[in-house]
Amino acid sequence: MKALKDKSLDYYLIIVMCVSAFMELFLLNKAESNDYYTVAVKSMTRNFHNFFFASFDPAGFITVDKPPVALWLQALSAKLFGISNWSVNLPEALAAIASTLLVYLMIKKRAGKLAAFLGGLAMATTPIFVAVTRTNNVDSILILTLILAAWYLFKAETSGKLRWLIVSVLFVGIGFNTKMLEAYMILPAVYLFYWLAMKISWKKKIVHLAIASVVLAAVSLSWSVVVDSIPESDRPYVGSSQTNSELELAFGYNGISRLTGQQHQGGGQARFKQNSSKMMQKSSSSLTKSGSSVTQKIANRSGFSGNRGTTGGMFNTGTAGPLRLFQKELSGQASWLLPFALFGVIALVADWLRRRKLTEQHTFAIFWFTWLVAAMGFFSVAGFFHQYYLSLMAPPIAALVGLGGSLLIREFMKESSRTWQSFLLPIGLSATLLFEALIFYENSMGTTWLVLLILAALLVLGFGLLWQASEQRKVKGAIAGVGIAIMFLPPLYWAVPSVLNQTDSSIPVAGPSSTLTGMGGAQRQMDGTRTATGQSSEGGFNANGGGTPGGNNTQGGAPGSGGAPGSGSTPSKTGKTAQEGSQNQVPNSKSGTFGEKSSEFATWRMSGSRQGGMGEEVNTKLLTYLRKHYHGEKFILAVQRAQSAYSIMLKTNYAVMAMGGFGGSDPAMTVSKLEKMVKAGEIKYFLISGGGMDGSSNSSVTNWIKKHCTKVPSSEWSSSASASKTGANGQGGMNGQSTLYVYNK
Repeated sequence: MKALKDKSLDYYLIIVMCVSAFMELFLLNKAESNDYYTVAVKSMTRNFHNFFFASFDPAGFITVDKPPVALWLQALSAKLFGISNWSVNLPEALAAIASTLLVYLMIKKRAGKLAAFLGGLAMATTPIFVAVTRTNNVDSILILTLILAAWYLFKAETSGKLRWLIVSVLFVGIGFNTKMLEAYMILPAVYLFYWLAMKISWKKKIVHLAIASVVLAAVSLSWSVVVDSIPESDRPYVGSSQTNSELELAFGYNGISRLTGQQHQGGGQARFKQNSSKMMQKSSSSLTKSGSSVTQKIANRSGFSGNRGTTGGMFNTGTAGPLRLFQKELSGQASWLLPFALFGVIALVADWLRRRKLTEQHTFAIFWFTWLVAAMGFFSVAGFFHQYYLSLMAPPIAALVGLGGSLLIREFMKESSRTWQSFLLPIGLSATLLFEALIFYENSMGTTWLVLLILAALLVLGFGLLWQASEQRKVKGAIAGVGIAIMFLPPLYWAVPSVLNQTDSSIPVAGPSSTLTGMGGAQRQMDGTRTATGQSSEGGFNANGGGTPGGNNTQGGAPGSGGAPGSGSTPSKTGKTAQEGSQNQVPNSKSGTFGEKSSEFATWRMSGSRQGGMGEEVNTKLLTYLRKHYHGEKFILAVQRAQSAYSIMLKTNYAVMAMGGFGGSDPAMTVSKLEKMVKAGEIKYFLISGGGMDGSSNSSVTNWIKKHCTKVPSSEWSSSASASKTGANGQGGMNGQSTLYVYNK
């Protein structure tokens, strides 16, 4: 009420928050979630042991591939509201709204409402930021922790108090316990800002930064050290590690390996490369028989046609190099406003040169620019990341759009000004509009947007240069306002499909039609293809390569299952055969190998709906068989990889053991451990695919099961006796065959 009486209500803030709330919360109750993490969250709600370690299964056999902070918040939400896609997605969506609010407030304090408005809008409409923050991937919580770190860093500068620097790095440490080394991408900006902005002696700066570094290391490593210090027999195996160590996971798979692209087989990248050529040859033979030319389409979409240059192209992230973020594969995700932000940086540098000193606004801009440069540098050369990692660039780009944009407008609006800085706004706007037109052109989005953006660029440039020296502020304001409004439309358009839940929930990629071809450089998926007989030719193909923890299906039904187990040309729920329903088919994006299908437990909804794991159906015949023979074992079933356990653990309270972790190659199970478990009556049934598990130790486990256990006739547990022959079984592996084994004492 006081704000209303004082007429000081910030309408810019209201607009930004309304946009952010809409982008994050609209239809969130119908959004998907990442099954890999949702299963873990459900397990974490069972007891504190699972909660603390972020256990994938309720029996605490193996963890997921991330530290627990974001999953803790999701588990608390699930405990409060019940386990559902909405409850696990909600913390991430709220974190995105909070991040946008904090970015707005920080910019407003340093550069005013107009700058905050531009920055807030840029943040709220960054396509990949919207896409990932509407899922339960952990990136939104990571971004919030880093923005909080920035908030308290600026508070340290204004107050001159060391304690706020400590709080700042504490949040970076929490970010480390959210997504490990990715959180450190902000550190160059933190250290440089503190050095430049603090009005204390250089000796004190060194001491303060040294103390902060110690605190950062202590907070960052606290959980990992605690986990690694606990006897292995008293905790779950660390998923996606090779030595059962959280420290190895942090600095290996979730650390240096992301930069180098060198992955152990459990990480999926090595498996993807190793199996893809075999799978392509096998599928080519099958498809040739049906007269199909889809093989070349698969090669083109999966990034295996021609020389991709680096391993970075494996996940459709383009060729490593200084212009990678402007390539087709990534440009549509977070780069829309990069040209405008860079023109803003030019204006800020010119302002610094004119003043001959660093102002508070300059050091503020240096912080965001350093964060952006660090992120751009990493993503330009990294060998192993997904498009949705680019969401980390949203805050620095948004801040620079706000800071630089407001300065560009101010220079342009000066009366009778003929300085070169006054030309930057129309030139920057036109360059950005032309770049946006290029993104539409590269993604074959038709001519409408292309023509409109090119025309808008020419008009903004022409009128801007013509009226630049005019004293008619209203006309100049209209040119600037219209140009900026048009500039925001393309990224908003690219973000809307995510708001409408048309984005894969496990490997989010923003853009129109992203559910089919992943516009904006995604090209994620290949329509499932059937032969003339209706048989699946090794299921759909995953252009993403699958195999990375967190990989997920894109539509309702089982992860990547090509139909009910052994379905062949079995009619779907729509009454169509698999061949007739091929346009609705979804390729596998959860699989551990190229083209591999996932869960034997789940059947596929052949509808156009987009349900996540919570909407999957359990293979009732298999589950009925297992329940009938269940006598209180710790695990109702053991499978080779996590994807095969999703639906049964989401739909029931039974524990399923993923012996090889997410991709089937974690050495979590050994022969001696398995022998003890079966003799103790903890596990009796094993579902094994023809491809087996990866790794020498896991191959030994598979061989032991085949040698010491008895095959269960498929007619007793499978929906079709041909399940082990058709490859439509769900467990996956190169041969696509599944066999149920039972251990009899």
